[in-house]
Amino acid sequence: MQHHIRWRSHPNVAKLERNLDELRTTVIQLRRQLTNKEGYAATLELVLKQRTETLDALNARLEQSREQVRRLDQECEHYFRMLQAG
Repeated sequence: MQHHIRWRSHPNVAKLERNLDELRTTVIQLRRQLTNKEGYAATLELVLKQRTETLDALNARLEQSREQVRRLDQECEHYFRMLQAG
């Protein structure tokens, strides 16, 4: 005599398995989103670094120009005094 044994999952187990599958899918989606956001953040950090370097370079040029204008003003004052004295 053969006995056929049927394994029947408890209804709660089947529901838990479905829930587990849904959670696994959610975890995969969240990991993908996190990876995308990390890549986006890295790109933003690079852009910010480049922008900061550009601003620093422009500020240095501006400071050089201001110094040059200051020297030219002094030279202009000197020549003006020479003309007034002469």
